Amino acid sequence: MWEVVMSIENRAKNPWLPPRWFIRLAWSVHRRLYRVSGGRAGLWRPRVNGWGTLRLTVVGRRTGQQRSVILGYFEDGANLVTLAMNGWGEGEPGWWLNLQTHPEASVDLVDGRRSVRGHAATGDERVRLWARWREIDKNLDAYAALRSSETAVVVLEPRPGAPDSLPG
Repeated sequence: MWEVVMSIENRAKNPWLPPRWFIRLAWSVHRRLYRVSGGRAGLWRPRVNGWGTLRLTVVGRRTGQQRSVILGYFEDGANLVTLAMNGWGEGEPGWWLNLQTHPEASVDLVDGRRSVRGHAATGDERVRLWARWREIDKNLDAYAALRSSETAVVVLEPRPGAPDSLPG
């Protein structure tokens, strides 16, 4: 019995991640599935105690070209909330650096496209949203501890009056 408890405690302290090459391959396959299916596969709504996936399109900070990535998210009222986690690897993900430079973006959801404006949650908002992510992923703090920098909680707010906005 003690070995089982120790095993569970060690798993929470040192969560397992697949090798970096595998994480990058999974991202690539997911994007390809989305693209090949014409957007019919690869996105899903958040579940009661789970996350969904969206496709975020941002303007590249260096190229000025549109860049897209598929991210996990949950809904917080009309807002969509994700994490700038880079697969729990070091450094900030490119999409987050781009969004900080050009905060106006669009997201594709199962039920259509929405224009959004992104920002990092701070203060009480960050604490509340991090706690919500922790309810979804019990190992969140252990995964975040693998990074030397704080993981940004990113809020994607609907842009009022945008022509492609969906009702909240």
